[in-house]
Amino acid sequence: MKKVVVLFIIISVTLSCAQDKLPLLGDTEYQREMNANFKDAAKSPLTDSDRKAFRSLDFFKFDSTYVVTAAFKRTPNESSFKMKTTTDRLVDYVKYGEVTFTIDGKEQNLNVYQNIESVKQLGEEEALFLPFMDNTNGEESYKGGRYVEVKLPENNQMVINFNRAYNPYCAYNKKYSCPIVPSENILYVRIEAGVKKYKKD
Repeated sequence: MKKVVVLFIIISVTLSCAQDKLPLLGDTEYQREMNANFKDAAKSPLTDSDRKAFRSLDFFKFDSTYVVTAAFKRTPNESSFKMKTTTDRLVDYVKYGEVTFTIDGKEQNLNVYQNIESVKQLGEEEALFLPFMDNTNGEESYKGGRYVEVKLPENNQMVINFNRAYNPYCAYNKKYSCPIVPSENILYVRIEAGVKKYKKD
C-alpha cells in the first residue's frame, strides 16, 4: 500500500512540474515574451486567479504591412498637459512630435507624447508614448485603444511596429489607472496587428 501511495505522489509531482513547464505560446519572440510576462506573478497585470489559468494572449497574425517607417516632425515648445486616465488620476505629458505614415493607401497622422516623470528615470530618457485607437476597437481589439512603445528618433524618421501594439493594463485588471487615448490619435482604418482584446480562458 505504501508503494502505491509513493508512486501516486511521484506521478502527481511529475505532472505538476510538466504543467508548470508548458512551452510558451506565440508565433514571434515578442509574443512569447509577452506571454511569459503575463504568467510571471511579479510582472503580470492579471488577477491571481486569472494568471493561474492563463495560457496565452490572443494576437493578430504578424503582418509586415504594419511595420511602417513614418516621417517624424519634432514639435518643440509644446506646453505640458494633464492626460486623462481611466481613474481620477492625471498624468503629466507633453506632445513631443508628430508622425505621418501610409496604411491601406491612406495617409495617417498620430501625435507622439513624452511622460514628464519617465524622462527623469534612468533608462527611460528616450521613451516615447504612442497611444492610438482604430477601427478594430470594441470588436477584435480592446475598446479603449492600444499603445505602442517607440524611442526618440535619430533623424526625421521613426519605425513603428504595430505588431507590438499592446493593451493598457486596465484591460485586464480594474485596479490599474491607464492613460486615455487622446481624440487626435484616432485612426479611421483597421490596424490588424498586435494584441487583441482579452478573453479569459
